Amino acid sequence: MTAPTREPATRAAEPTAERSTLVLPLRRPGRWASAVLLLVPAVMLVHTLFTNQRFRWAVVGSYLFDGSILRGLELTLWLTAAVMVVGYLLGIVIAALRLSGNPVVGGLCFGFVWLVRSVPLLVQLLFWYELASLFPKLSLGIPFGPEFAVFRTAHLFGGLTAAFVALTLDVAAFSSEIVRGGLLSVDRGQTEAAQALGLGRRWILRRIVLPQAMPAIVPASGNLLIGMLKATSIVSVIAVQDLLNSAQLIYNQNFEIVPLLLVATLWYVLLTTLLSVGQHFLERHFARSQTR
Repeated sequence: MTAPTREPATRAAEPTAERSTLVLPLRRPGRWASAVLLLVPAVMLVHTLFTNQRFRWAVVGSYLFDGSILRGLELTLWLTAAVMVVGYLLGIVIAALRLSGNPVVGGLCFGFVWLVRSVPLLVQLLFWYELASLFPKLSLGIPFGPEFAVFRTAHLFGGLTAAFVALTLDVAAFSSEIVRGGLLSVDRGQTEAAQALGLGRRWILRRIVLPQAMPAIVPASGNLLIGMLKATSIVSVIAVQDLLNSAQLIYNQNFEIVPLLLVATLWYVLLTTLLSVGQHFLERHFARSQTR
């Protein structure tokens, strides 16, 4: 009988490669330095908000739910909702006309979008407010022929009407580009394949094109909505009593300028935060296919 062989003791004592390898975390000194540089000013800002007595937070709290402020807030919300609904519907129509292939209609729609996007919103607002200076009256009738009805623009275009028209046209121009860009982001082959199967154009648009275009449309539309909510504050220059104008009317009487501006700021921050949360969930809903 032969005796069993034994491996050398030195071989068993050798450390393996896995035991001898030590993985160290990657050091990022730049990340910590940038975090400190950003954190220190943030802490200083929070500190001055609570220690600077000139903010007068007691006055802010007393006017936060004031009746005049709430009425201005209601007008701001109503104006934003009305402008977004009407302007976005008009923008969808303009986007569809630009994609229709008709060169005349497409050119006119392009000219409208170009003009509205080129003129500042405040200038548009002042123009519509002063429309009576340019056209004292408007009429309905046959072009270059008899007039059936005549309206005085001074009675038609008050401050609120001018604000609604100017903001609506601005939303229509920008939303048309958002919708058009979202529709163009969908591959043309999707539509051609659906048409080859004999599907109708409306069914293709509703069930194939729009679901794929919404992930591109929703973020830009949410930004447009939040921007329009803040842009309604410019109507205060034509004495429309929105949220900002209500605050201005109060501090013109008691001279508490900073506290009343903070009241308006807090309401704008609250509303934009709620809209941002809603936009987040809406984006996640339409991005389900991509996340899967």
